Amino acid sequence: MSDEELVLRAQKGNSDAELEIYSRYKNLLLKICRGYFLVDGSIEDLVQEAMIGLFKAIKSFSRQKEVSFATYAGLCVKRQVQTAVKKATSQKNLILSSALPLIGQSDDDEDGSSEIIIPSSDPLPDEILISKETVAQIKLEIKKRLSAMEQKVLSRYLRGESYAEISKLTGLTNKSIDNALTRIKKKLEFLKNKA
Repeated sequence: MSDEELVLRAQKGNSDAELEIYSRYKNLLLKICRGYFLVDGSIEDLVQEAMIGLFKAIKSFSRQKEVSFATYAGLCVKRQVQTAVKKATSQKNLILSSALPLIGQSDDDEDGSSEIIIPSSDPLPDEILISKETVAQIKLEIKKRLSAMEQKVLSRYLRGESYAEISKLTGLTNKSIDNALTRIKKKLEFLKNKA
């Protein structure tokens, strides 16, 4: 049975047809999700968003669009995942208003360092004083763990810049940026234990 026939049955309420579509498109969902990085999220969160995109594709697909379901579903899934990533990074103003600087350098600094921030939940003044020692330790640990390029990529990503913007400013390819963000996420796992 073709995808289009399964979709038509799923649109009429056939749950077996819908499950078969999810089964057929599982690998596509995973492939699309691997190309994205979700701040404070995991691949499972992205897969969930991708499944929502596939669900929307099933419900809204029409043969009158003169496109295969596979093409249409791929587009719907990508858009859903991209929207989730944008929403996660659009919280940048909230992060900036309630964050402690770890590396306090501007873009014009001669040493090429970038600013990295850690979100906090509006700390009290006495908590800030107590945490200065911890922040200093975290700064050193981040400098040890991240290369200068990774610090720059992370800084720009946390400011909400897209891969294209980061690529233009750093000269890196989108794939290099994505790989750097994946490495950064793994390298900074230790921050979860500091919270």
